[in-house]
Amino acid sequence: MPRNALKEKLKQLHCHFTWDLQKETVDLDDLTYRLQDSSNAGAVNQATSYNQLAFVNFLQGNNEEAIQNLKEAENILNGNHNDEFERISIITYGNFAWVHYHMGQLTEAQSYLNKLEMICKPLSDGPRYTAMIPEVYGEKGWSLLKSTAEYYEEAKECFEKALEEDPDNTEWIMGYTTALSQLESFSRTPKSDRQRQAVELDPDDSMAMVPLALKLPDFNEKKEANGFVKEPAQKATDLPYVLQYAAKFYRQKRAVEKGIKLLKEALEITPNFFHNEVAMCYKGKRRNMQRTPFCRNHHCLLSELIIQCKYHFEKTYENSVSSTIKSQLDFANFCEVIGDCSKADEIYSNLVKLKNTCPESMQKICFCAGLFELHHKKSESDAINLLLKGLKIDYDSNERKMCQKELENWADGKLCRYQHDGKALGVKALVYQLDGNKSKAIEYFQKALMIDPCNEEYLSALCELCLSIKSQNDD
Repeated sequence: MPRNALKEKLKQLHCHFTWDLQKETVDLDDLTYRLQDSSNAGAVNQATSYNQLAFVNFLQGNNEEAIQNLKEAENILNGNHNDEFERISIITYGNFAWVHYHMGQLTEAQSYLNKLEMICKPLSDGPRYTAMIPEVYGEKGWSLLKSTAEYYEEAKECFEKALEEDPDNTEWIMGYTTALSQLESFSRTPKSDRQRQAVELDPDDSMAMVPLALKLPDFNEKKEANGFVKEPAQKATDLPYVLQYAAKFYRQKRAVEKGIKLLKEALEITPNFFHNEVAMCYKGKRRNMQRTPFCRNHHCLLSELIIQCKYHFEKTYENSVSSTIKSQLDFANFCEVIGDCSKADEIYSNLVKLKNTCPESMQKICFCAGLFELHHKKSESDAINLLLKGLKIDYDSNERKMCQKELENWADGKLCRYQHDGKALGVKALVYQLDGNKSKAIEYFQKALMIDPCNEEYLSALCELCLSIKSQNDD
């Protein structure tokens, strides 16, 4: 079959290759870590993680690894869901077909299309090679949730469609409530009720009980929350993912020792993961101890906590599998706190050089590194350049807002002391420009150029703004 004709058939599939997941908006290294975490940690949707990991490996040019990931997904589905294997293998087979196609193995790609046609024909009157059944909507929902925040609304809609046909499915209920929680724009009661429904349908589902426990304290139901954590943590000692959730619950309650104990149990099963969580527990314990009155051996205990904390941060940092941008920023921040500024500087210097990093992650790096330059290295110029870089990245995030706020505070402080500070005037102008306040931006660019008349960036921006306003007036 001609390659182009085969591709037209592949476009009909519903799988990761046709869901329009934008490589540019996802931090692939961070996503790889999280997917390896959930695929290795006994999560209920391990096959989904392997499927998405295959797509990420394809994006990074690792086609052979992608094929191996898909074989892992197929084995898990065949072992755990033998009675409904065909229904839940639609996305896996679709991914197989696409990877073989990109590897130039057209016969293998066509063979998976043939399998999909046989599976989907009795399930749907729609497209020839796919069927929009709850299993497809559900897996798409989980995959979108594991990507970035811009996909959370679509993930919620996927789980809604899955629940329309299968309203009592605990996995889709958990997916739906997770999406609601991530969106943070719904009332509290529906979120709690949906998760309660999942627990009521399957009281032995540890993956439903522990996330619910994390929500219940918000509803003043702390006693019930304790029960929803204690039982699963005792029963699911072979499921590190459940232990991780339970540890997070105890950390939030400041019962840090219980959290550390659970995470160390999880580390015995998956040694490359959870070091960052352990380090954060020790960091929290150190912070709590600093707030308490002086006690015997106070200094020795603090020193021991610093040693433990640094050890687990370094284990994460040294391990390429689990060293995400977030974990590196956590480590750098800890180094700042304990005064190890050379290590913090090393981490930030490496992070700001990263290429192909998703916008939100780079904004976070610019903000944290900018504050480090400003407050620890006392380098205003480098700090402002980093914060401006974060602000100029065209992606709406909390980190971008924090970059803007820090720049405004710095510029206002400068101008209070000296109203003719050219750099501060230029920063104010750039902030106004990016905020869409053209008249204020022009005013401040003009003031900045009176002090720094040869600044090409300011001249170019002023010219662009004036032309934009002229164009609007002409219309």
